[in-house]
Amino acid sequence: MGTREARRSRALGQTLPLAAGVLVLVAISALSVILVNRAREDNAWVVHTVEVENQISTLLLRIRTTESAARGYLLTEEQRFLDEYLAAGARVHSDIDELIRLSGDNPAQINNSNQIREPVQARLDEFEKAIGFANRHDTAGGIEMLRTSDSGQAVARIDEIAGQMRREEERLFSLRTQTADRTEQLASIVTVAGSGLVILLAGISIFLVQRSTRARDHAEAQLRDNNLNLEATVDERTSDLREANNEIQRFAYIVSHDLRSPLVNIMGFTSELEELRSDIFKRIAALRLAAIAAPPPTVDDGDAEGALETEDRQLLEGFSEALEFIKSSIAKMDRLISAILNLTREGRREFDPVEIDMRELIEAIVTTVAHQASEAQAQIRIEPLPEITSDRLAAEQIFSNLIDNALKYLRPGVPGDISVRGRTKLGYVIFEVADNGRGIDPKDHQRIFDLFRRAGLQDKPGQGIGLAHVRALVRRLGGTMSVASELDKGSTFTVTLPIHWDVNRRNRDS
Repeated sequence: MGTREARRSRALGQTLPLAAGVLVLVAISALSVILVNRAREDNAWVVHTVEVENQISTLLLRIRTTESAARGYLLTEEQRFLDEYLAAGARVHSDIDELIRLSGDNPAQINNSNQIREPVQARLDEFEKAIGFANRHDTAGGIEMLRTSDSGQAVARIDEIAGQMRREEERLFSLRTQTADRTEQLASIVTVAGSGLVILLAGISIFLVQRSTRARDHAEAQLRDNNLNLEATVDERTSDLREANNEIQRFAYIVSHDLRSPLVNIMGFTSELEELRSDIFKRIAALRLAAIAAPPPTVDDGDAEGALETEDRQLLEGFSEALEFIKSSIAKMDRLISAILNLTREGRREFDPVEIDMRELIEAIVTTVAHQASEAQAQIRIEPLPEITSDRLAAEQIFSNLIDNALKYLRPGVPGDISVRGRTKLGYVIFEVADNGRGIDPKDHQRIFDLFRRAGLQDKPGQGIGLAHVRALVRRLGGTMSVASELDKGSTFTVTLPIHWDVNRRNRDS
C-alpha cells in the first residue's frame, strides 16, 4: 500500500509541473497571438497614416506638375509640355478620389478631401483658359491672364487644406505609433515573463524526471532480475499452446473419424434388428396359437402382428418406437460427426487472399437461393459493396450462411425483406446482412455463436454449427462479427473484414 501511494505521489508530483507548464505555454501562446495580431493592426494603422500623407504629397505634386507643364507650354509652345499638362491634369481628380478612399476611416479628413476639390478645380480652370489662349496663338494673352488672375486665393486655400490634413495625419501618426510601441512592449513583457516561468517549470520537471528516471531504472533492474527467463517461458508456452491447438485439431479429427466405425456398426445392427422384428413377433404369435391348439399362422406380417395379444402388441409398438429413436439418434450423431470433420478440415485449410468483387459474389449466392426466396415471398436487396482482398471460399461460406439463415428464420405471413450493404472505415469494410424476420432474444446473442447451441423455437433443421463456423472464419480473416436483434423485429449481422487481408494477417493457430 505504501509503495502504491509513493508511486501515486511521484506521478502527481511529475504531472503538476508538466500541467502547469502546458497551461503557461498555452496562456503565453494565446496572449502572444492576441498581442501579435494587435501589433499587426497597430502597425497597419501607422502604415495607413503614412499612405495618406504620401497621397496628400502626391496630390500637391500633381497640381504643381500641371502648373509647371502649363507654364512651360505657354513659354515655349512645345508639344511635350502640352502632353505632360494633359496627362497630369487628367489624374488630379483621381488622386483626390484616392485620398478620399484612404481617409475613409476619418470623417474630418473626408471633409477636407472634399473641400480641396473646389480650389483645385478653380486652379485647373485657370490653366485650361491659359492653354486656350496658346492654342489660339495668343501666348502673351495667356501669360497675362495667369498674371492678372486671382489665383493666389485658390493656391492659398489648397495649401491651407493640405496643411490641415497633414497636421491631422501627423497627430494620428504619433498616436498610432505610441499605441504600437505599447503593444510591442507588452508582448515583450509577456514573452519574457512566460519564458521565465517555462524555464523554471522546465527545471522543476527535469529534476522530477531525473528522480523518476532513477526510480524507474531501479525498478527496471528489479524487473529484469525477476523476468530473466520470461521471454523463454513465453516462447515455450506459445509453442505448447500451438501444439495443443494442433493436437485438438488432430484429436477432433481422429475422434470424429473413429466414431464413424462404431456408428456404422450400430446402424448395421439396428437394420438387422428391424429385419428380425417381424420374425420375432411371428414366432410369438405362433407360440400363442400353439398353446391354444390353433393352426399356425399363414398370414403376412401385418396379420401376424394383428394376432398378438394386447401385451404382445404393446411390446411390438415399444420395440418399434425404440428402433425409430435409435435410428433418429444415429442420424443426428452422423450429422454431428460430419460437421466436426468439416470444421477440422476447414481449420487446416490454408487461406488464399485474392481480390473479390463482393457484389458479384453476393449476387451469385442470391442466385443459388432464388427458389427458396421465392417460396418464402422474400426479396433480397444488394446495395453497393466495396471490393476486398480476402479468401474467396471463406467469404462465400460466411455470407451464404448468413443469407440462408435470414431466409430460414423469416416471420410466417410477413413478406421477407433482406438487405446486404457495406461501407469502408479506417482500412476495414463493414458488411451488414439485415432482415425483418423473427429476431433473436438479446439474452441469446452470444449463445447463437457457441458450437452446437441454438436459440429460440427449434422448428428448423440445423445442428447449431453454422454461426460458430462463420465467426471462426471471420476471425481467421482478421475481422470481427456481431449481431443486433430483438424478437419480432428482425436481425442485423455485422461482419467487419480488412479491405486488404494478406499473408501477414493469417492466424493459422485459430
